[in-house]
Amino acid sequence: MKSTATDREQAMREQDQRIKEVLAGIKSKYLIMSGKGGVGKSTVAVNMAVALAKRGYSVGLMDVDLHGPNTLKMLGLEGTRMITDGSFLIPLDYNENLQIVSMASLLESSDSAVIWRGPLKIGAIKQFISDVAWGDRDYLIIDSPPGTGDEPLTVAQVITGAKGIIVTTPQEVSILDIRKSITFCRQVSMPVLGIIENMSGLICPHCGGKIDIFKSGGGRRAAEDMGVPFLGELPLDPEIVEAGDAGKPYILHHPESISAKSFNAVLDKLISMEKKKA
Repeated sequence: MKSTATDREQAMREQDQRIKEVLAGIKSKYLIMSGKGGVGKSTVAVNMAVALAKRGYSVGLMDVDLHGPNTLKMLGLEGTRMITDGSFLIPLDYNENLQIVSMASLLESSDSAVIWRGPLKIGAIKQFISDVAWGDRDYLIIDSPPGTGDEPLTVAQVITGAKGIIVTTPQEVSILDIRKSITFCRQVSMPVLGIIENMSGLICPHCGGKIDIFKSGGGRRAAEDMGVPFLGELPLDPEIVEAGDAGKPYILHHPESISAKSFNAVLDKLISMEKKKA
């Protein structure tokens, strides 16, 4: 019994060391969070990863939404399985600059349910770092489930240097929840890079005018109240939904749209913030 416990402790120490080695090769780590579901967090994470890769950065996308992983669907990789080189799992290739790890690539089918409690989820997220051949990266984008549960807590505790980016919609019920996300980040000593207000007005396809379906400005006001940066507004566009369902990242296939330009403006701000801190 003693030897079993000792072996387990040794394995944990080796895993922790491997995690440190992997993270040392990644320059910037962003945890994409939201206070509630349905605000477009995964859409933001996927398009952010794709846009950074398009700019020539080496990017990893890690989907830690273990119960509802959607990133592979949005990238047109649904049903693709990860393979191993004998020692480590090989991330899935989207293109030469972007690789992805998701629970969806380990399930037998898209209908399979992950029915896990905290310890199993914590172990899986650690393995997504320690057991994956990430290599050197400019960015690691981490798509987290909504709320402040096991997954974002594990990322905050395990992925040293991670910074939070919080996605919200303008309406009050979403704003109330992102305040909890900001409080969470502060309690676990994870810096908040800022707030993105998604679905910030519908751009009329006929006249080009803006219709505030979910109100507007809530994200900016919350950022001011909570003392964190406001990264920008992303308009609602029906093509975003269609692109995600079709596995064709919006920012690649509609680069001249108002929404894509707004998204690139957010990226410009993020990159500028990182350069100032470097």
